Amino acid sequence: MIPFSVLDLAPVTQGSTPSQAFANSLDLARWAEQLGYTRYWLAEHHNMPGIASAATSVLIGHIAGGTSRIRVGAGGIMLPNHAPLQVAEQFGTLASLYPGRIDLGLGRAPGTDQPTARALRRYYEGAETFPNDVRELLAYFEPAVPGQVVQAVPGAGVEVPVWLLGSSLFSAQLAAALGLPFAFASHFAPDAMDEALMLYRRDFKPSARLATPHAVLGVNVVAAESDEEARRLFTTQQQSFTNLRRGRPGLIPPPIDDIESFWSPIEKHGVEHALACAVVGGPDTVRAGLAAFIERHRPDELMITANVFDHAQRKRSFELAMQAREQLATGA
Repeated sequence: MIPFSVLDLAPVTQGSTPSQAFANSLDLARWAEQLGYTRYWLAEHHNMPGIASAATSVLIGHIAGGTSRIRVGAGGIMLPNHAPLQVAEQFGTLASLYPGRIDLGLGRAPGTDQPTARALRRYYEGAETFPNDVRELLAYFEPAVPGQVVQAVPGAGVEVPVWLLGSSLFSAQLAAALGLPFAFASHFAPDAMDEALMLYRRDFKPSARLATPHAVLGVNVVAAESDEEARRLFTTQQQSFTNLRRGRPGLIPPPIDDIESFWSPIEKHGVEHALACAVVGGPDTVRAGLAAFIERHRPDELMITANVFDHAQRKRSFELAMQAREQLATGA
């Protein structure tokens, strides 16, 4: 059975604080480690009150320091916001502190709105430099050679698996050309998923970093004791996406009983399309939904995210998802 992993945005719920979000993330990471998830990734977002993972590498250190086995990484670092050397130094430091446990996923989107992107990218030249920035970053992780003027210290010669992330064909093609693992953001942008997977696997060129293609798909999984309760919990994510499309991102809202009274028909269509890669329901529904998703798309790994308001219910959702995996693995 393919590995299951966790994508966390360190959600800040209504009535809570970033400090509590960080405590919840560490608790969830420890729970994921206990349940048998392979990796725990955090994503870079800025100027979003409901997402506390802006300083992604700092939070990765917090999570890695509080766990012992699970891989911890970025899903991802938005590379155009940063100098490649600084990213190499940060993740070289993390990998030196926690050998064999740190992943670095790279994206080329800003992870925010345009005014904030301008504030972040004081000397930004454009996303078209992304392939060169990736190559520069990869070079910093190679062992330093005599006479090398600029080195990542730490970073040079440190083993840091590098992934490319994307929601279009661009990163799939670049990952294939560079021989890197690839993660597709199907949990919020599923349109190009099948074509991106096809291109990545067809055009993949083996590299010193990766011999065969490895493709990860993101999927929303909200599991509860019944289909009805899971659908209610999922209204938190549906509200959040609707608010984002309204230009009013805020703290993560509690679930509601009647989502139809919250959104317009046009908003409903757009949000349901964005969240099409979602498995929502009780244990039997989740098991069947995950089996169907895996059978159809054949990912090498699933990256599961669950934007559930209540922390205990969120932990339970990830527990039920892993139980479904175990049952699928044994043919139950």
